[in-house]
Amino acid sequence: MSGPASRKLPVPPRERKPALAALAVLLILGGALATTLLVLNSGNRVSAIRITQQIGAGQKFPPEALEEVKIANTGVDFVSWSQRRQVINSFAAVTILPGTLLTNQMGVKASSELGEGKATVGLALKPGQMPAGIQQGDRVQVIYVPSRSSQGQTRVLASSALVFATGERSRSGNSGQITVVVDSSAAPEIVAFASSGEIAVAELPGAR
Repeated sequence: MSGPASRKLPVPPRERKPALAALAVLLILGGALATTLLVLNSGNRVSAIRITQQIGAGQKFPPEALEEVKIANTGVDFVSWSQRRQVINSFAAVTILPGTLLTNQMGVKASSELGEGKATVGLALKPGQMPAGIQQGDRVQVIYVPSRSSQGQTRVLASSALVFATGERSRSGNSGQITVVVDSSAAPEIVAFASSGEIAVAELPGAR
């Protein structure tokens, strides 16, 4: 039949949206580029230095506290493992905790703690004269605790002394030997009281 009823209605042409098509192409290309960059960065790794033990501000970096780790090159100013010799001849600018990746801002060539006007003092403490768990890099108060035969009063001799080193500890951990950094003017008095067993230390957990 060739009548009007047999004729098909005209179909409107599909509307093209070139802007959406272009956006889709850009998204695909952007995703491919991001994937490529991730793959490239995963292979672009550098040797950095990670700190394995706490180092107090002003303390020298001990060689055994440094370990080599491979990290992605993200542009952060991490210290390269190849510079470890310079690191062990420098000092911590701030207290550095274990697991920290070392940056150039964390080290200085001269120690602010061991400079002019400072002295290191060794303390052999008995049970009850120091809390358990004190370690290198902690801050403590050095306190004069008079014996029963003394007529003095308890007072603070050093308000924030850096624990420079720790020695052998008792099993309970609340006695042993530690070395602290104090003002040189206070050192003679601290040494005198330490020799008579009239020194105790209190940890300052919030001071770093």
